[in-house]
Amino acid sequence: MAQQDDTQSILKVERLAVSLPDGTPILKGIDFELRRGEVFALVGESGSGKSMTALAIMRLLPEGLRYDRGCIYLQDTELLSLPEAAMQRIRGRRIAMIFQEPMSALNPVMTIGEQIGEALKLHLGLRGRKQRERVIQLLQEVGIPEPETRLDWYPHQLSGGQRQRVMIAMALACEPDVLIADEPTTALDVTIQAQILDLLKSLQRKRGLAVLFITHDMGVVAEIADRVAVMYHGEIVEQADTRHFLIDPEHPYTQQLLKNALPLRALKPAPKNQSLLEAKGIKVWFQQGGGWFSRKKRITRAVDGVDLTIRPGETLALVGESGSGKSTLGMALLRLNELTEGQILFDEQVDLATLNERALRPWRRHIQVIFQDPFAAFNPRMTVGESIREGMITLKVGPQDKASQRERVAELLQKVGLQPEHMDRYPHEFSGGQRQRLGIARALAVEPRLIICDEPTSALDVTVRAQIIDLLNTLQEEQGVSYLFITHDLSILPRIAHRVAVMQQGKIVEEGRVEQILRVPQHPYTQQLLEAAPKLVRTAVSDLW
Repeated sequence: MAQQDDTQSILKVERLAVSLPDGTPILKGIDFELRRGEVFALVGESGSGKSMTALAIMRLLPEGLRYDRGCIYLQDTELLSLPEAAMQRIRGRRIAMIFQEPMSALNPVMTIGEQIGEALKLHLGLRGRKQRERVIQLLQEVGIPEPETRLDWYPHQLSGGQRQRVMIAMALACEPDVLIADEPTTALDVTIQAQILDLLKSLQRKRGLAVLFITHDMGVVAEIADRVAVMYHGEIVEQADTRHFLIDPEHPYTQQLLKNALPLRALKPAPKNQSLLEAKGIKVWFQQGGGWFSRKKRITRAVDGVDLTIRPGETLALVGESGSGKSTLGMALLRLNELTEGQILFDEQVDLATLNERALRPWRRHIQVIFQDPFAAFNPRMTVGESIREGMITLKVGPQDKASQRERVAELLQKVGLQPEHMDRYPHEFSGGQRQRLGIARALAVEPRLIICDEPTSALDVTVRAQIIDLLNTLQEEQGVSYLFITHDLSILPRIAHRVAVMQQGKIVEEGRVEQILRVPQHPYTQQLLEAAPKLVRTAVSDLW
């Protein structure tokens, strides 16, 4: 194909098609261009081909996938025709990539300084003192505190937000022309997400970078992108500047994405005033450090004197940053964390905190949990039907003969939008959204009155997230089940919660109805959380009331 002469375009993808060995198409003729100094967002739900497009540009397709046709131009260089040795000189030097999960992308047995230094040595020939000075400079630029010390740390010694900053430093180490950011803020809480977005915007403007930003978060798109392309089933169905995309989307799929991304309604207060679960003075303190013979012990007050009430048929959302104590509190209410102090009064009848494991077992059927990572929560060696039946058998709920239990499992799978024949499959055979539905079915199997939902939508795209929220709302309306919904995503609160409790450093700092907390937050920390949310979300929330 003739050379493309476009001084504004730094990366151009033309008719790019990728398929499986059997000919099944993955990408179906992708066309777009990335201009100098712009942020171009590639959006769509999981499985639409966004990340595969990024890997195709980097020539890092998974084994077995093949290029069918197309061209990828980096200025005057066509990448697909290059020998691998030449492509290796371009990766990291002219095109760099930030991956979605830094803990998987970083080498756990190398210090962060060694990993950043490796790119500097390979592409720029920096060694010794000059390399160390450049690593320190990069860590300072991305906001890592005490970089002279932290460059000798390993990835596990850093927080999630700090690891993402290290990934950005590695990507920018050799001053590339193009940066590909693949879901760099997924599963980060709103405060850390805002920090990472601000950092990327600042570095992009300072360096004049062209950024291909892959995401499913419409709030992030509104915050950072100049132009947007929407992917659906391996095709780009719409391209537009960001303002036009948000105000007047043309394709029905784009319209549905935006509808799923934003809060639609505020739920009415729960009709009942009595308590289903009342927690009083809950404390979970951990003793850390010091070794066997040291007297210096550090006390971590993960949950520090929390009171909360959950009513029959209502959803109480528990929000806060990572490390605020949300999940620890949830596990304490389930008695999966040992309490330091406090009462857990259930149905105004019994203090669950005082029961030993044998006495607690009959009550476990009433309080169930849906975990954040449904894949890790299921035994990979058991079929999903066996996993769902397990609670029924252990807690002696419902029929105890196998045939009747299979009928019950089939009913539950249909209730959560799956098929009865799915019960004989294994967890790895399901998508993320399907696995989350299986987690809901397993929780429902023992007919609970309260379900603790621990970040159940944090890693899901907007479409699947909306489906899971709608499913939970429907089940609540039909069965009167209550939820403690733990989340850091403020945009979903009007769709799922009746009341909100805001948690900071182990304490509840503010509590109230959803509209009260989102419209007129009283505590500075709540105000900070809302300010960190993408502007699109803040505007949509304010328009609800």
